[in-house]
Amino acid sequence: MFTTWMYSAVAMLAFAGNSVLCRWALADTSIDPASFTVIRLISGSVFLVILVYVIQPFLQSSPSDMASASPTGPAKLLGSWSGAIALFAYAACFSFAYISLSAATGALLLFGSVQITMIGFSLWRGERLNSWQITGVCSAIIGLGIMFLPSATTPGFLAGGLMSCAGIAWGVYSILGKQAGNPTLVTTGNFIRASILAIVLGLLSLPYVVLDNTGIILAIVSGALASGAGYAIWYAVLPRITSTQAATMQLSVPVIASFGGLLLLNEAIALSFVVASFAILGGIALVIKRA
Repeated sequence: MFTTWMYSAVAMLAFAGNSVLCRWALADTSIDPASFTVIRLISGSVFLVILVYVIQPFLQSSPSDMASASPTGPAKLLGSWSGAIALFAYAACFSFAYISLSAATGALLLFGSVQITMIGFSLWRGERLNSWQITGVCSAIIGLGIMFLPSATTPGFLAGGLMSCAGIAWGVYSILGKQAGNPTLVTTGNFIRASILAIVLGLLSLPYVVLDNTGIILAIVSGALASGAGYAIWYAVLPRITSTQAATMQLSVPVIASFGGLLLLNEAIALSFVVASFAILGGIALVIKRA
């Protein structure tokens, strides 16, 4: 169980890094959202293909990840078009929404939608929360509000709708991960399929392409490390935890991202940030420990 929570922490760090990288690229460089999405997904695919077909066979260090490999051939990629569509929808909607949303408003809409999707699905499937878990979920959501509501602005209908769709798509992608099978091969298959959809998006957006060197680098790092590697780790964790635990755990991402920003920018820590962090992390602890 300790290994599960350790991997979960690594996945949350990857998600937080991804949030920072995406926001940095889309807010502070001139790269257009379609190009960012295309480069991000293709970079993730390339990284995962190298991991599956070059690094893993060379190291021979993870037999479980090679379970789908035949003795005479390469590993057979898994995944599904439903997972790929959810992954693509999340990445594309996230990118297009963030060019018109503040970080605070985007975080509220994204993680609020993830919570509604995943916890709603778990309740529909018959999962029941005890009083401690309900308290934990409420505490984490209240903490998210304390952290972001003061600086959130009223979103435009299109941007707000896109970010909500991104949250729903990510919730669906996480739900699919509970029955996905081999995490590395499934994630690789999903990324390759999502890259095909991204290329179609890129072709449709050719008249509006704007490339930026810094934006391209950020998209590559976001795709290869924060997305490709991070999502594979997340898919390894999901079968071992409930949907409610997975949903609540992801509320730690804005805390980690905000804390990283405070450290990098040497900003003062506000009292509201401390209160919100305790509320979110304490709520997550209740959901996990009282399950």
